[in-house]
Amino acid sequence: MMRFMQGRYGNDRLGQVMLILAMVCLVLSLFRIPFISTLGLVILLLTYYRMFSRQIGKRAAENQKYLRLEWKLRAKWQRRKQALAQNKTHRVYKCPSCRQKIRVPRNRGRIAITCRKCGTEFIKKT
Repeated sequence: MMRFMQGRYGNDRLGQVMLILAMVCLVLSLFRIPFISTLGLVILLLTYYRMFSRQIGKRAAENQKYLRLEWKLRAKWQRRKQALAQNKTHRVYKCPSCRQKIRVPRNRGRIAITCRKCGTEFIKKT
């Protein structure tokens, strides 16, 4: 097997995700959902095509594109998760003139907020 795979691309993160997606599609096909089994088999064949490919540069470029997309989605998810965690302790207001987001602590009553960007002062209840 090692001799056969010599000079071939092999497995990477995109291949792993495609393999998991193919398996999910094949399991869902047990519930008689139309075209899911065909989709699963096509994804499985594409995964094996990528693994046995000798075009290592192209497969590596595909994997890099996928990794960039995955990183963007993970970063977006982390920002949303942090924002939800901060909602318990802080409120976020937008400056009425420049629309800059300003984060202030909760439960301070009515306070005067000064925008650091434009210097506008406005009063809000926290």
